[in-house]
Amino acid sequence: MSKILVTGANGFVGQALCRLLIARGHAVTALVRTPGGCVDGVVEWVDTSEDYARVADTWPATLRPDCIVHLAARVHVMRDNAVGPDAAFHRTNVDGTLRVARAALQHGVSRFVFASSIKAVADTDHGHPLNEQDTPQPQDAYGRSKLAAERSLWQLHATTGLDVTIVRPPLVYGPHVRANFLRMLDAVHRGLPLPLGAVTAQRSMVYIDNLADALSHCAIDPRAANQCFHVADDHSPTVSELLTAVGAALGRPARLIPVPAAWLRTLALIAGKTKQIDRLTGNLRVDTAHLRRQLDWRAPIAFADGLRETARWYSGRWQQPVPSR
Repeated sequence: MSKILVTGANGFVGQALCRLLIARGHAVTALVRTPGGCVDGVVEWVDTSEDYARVADTWPATLRPDCIVHLAARVHVMRDNAVGPDAAFHRTNVDGTLRVARAALQHGVSRFVFASSIKAVADTDHGHPLNEQDTPQPQDAYGRSKLAAERSLWQLHATTGLDVTIVRPPLVYGPHVRANFLRMLDAVHRGLPLPLGAVTAQRSMVYIDNLADALSHCAIDPRAANQCFHVADDHSPTVSELLTAVGAALGRPARLIPVPAAWLRTLALIAGKTKQIDRLTGNLRVDTAHLRRQLDWRAPIAFADGLRETARWYSGRWQQPVPSR
C-alpha cells in the first residue's frame, strides 16, 4: 500500500483517480480548495489559499505521502475574460505547482506526478503522432503555462533530486465530462446539423479511467521516475467517425453535412474563428509508445467501450425525474 496525495481530487479527473487508488488499496489524501465532492475513503485536506500560497504552512503534521499527483490547474477555456491570460495561467499552473512541489520536498515526498497536457507540445501534430521528443510549440496561454510548469519541475529535480513524472493527456472524456465534449453530446442528442461530415482529421483522446490508470502506474511504479509520458486511448478517430460513433451510442444518428474542410476554413476566416477551425480540421494524434514500453501499460478500456459508458451517463441525465415543486 502506498500513501498518495491528490490535488484537485474533487474534480473530473481527480474523482476517477481517487476511486481507482482506493479500490487498489492505497491510502489517499485529497488536497482541495473547496470542501466536499471527494470519493468515499479519501481523507480530505482543505487549503483555501489562492494558488496554494499557504500550502506549506497548512500541511497536516502527520501527513507523509509517498507521492503527490498534482491535478489542480487553471484549465483551458474557450472564452477567457482574464486580463492578461498568460499571467493568470502562470500564477496557478506554474507558481501554484511549484509551491506544492516545494512543500512536498519539505515533508519528505519522494515523487511528484504532474498532470500536464498535450497542448504543452502542440495543437496539431504536423504530420506525425506527437511523441515526447518533439520540440514543444504551445499555441495558447494554457499550453504555455503547462510547458513552463514542466520545465520548472525539471529544474527542481536537477537541484533537489525530487523524482518528477510528467503525464501529457489529450482531450479527456467520460461520465461527467464538461466543456467541448459535453457540447458535442448536446448537439448530437438534439439532432443539430453538423457541417463536419467531410473532416478526416484524426484526434487522439483518452477515456477518464484510462488516464486514471496511467496516473496510478506513474505514482507507484519505480520505472516512471523522471520520465515524461504521452497517454491516449488505443484508437484515434476522425472527427466524422467520432460524431457517428457518438450518435450510435446515443441512439440518435448524427446529422453530418459533408462540407469540405477548405470551405470551413474560409467561413472561419470570415467569422474570425480561424484557430478553432484549424484545430478541428487538423490532426492531433498522440504517440503512446514510450508509456507502453517503459511501464508495460495498455489502455484497459477500449475507445468504443469508453464512448458507450459516456453515452450511457449522458442519456441517464435526460431520464432523471423532475423534482416536484
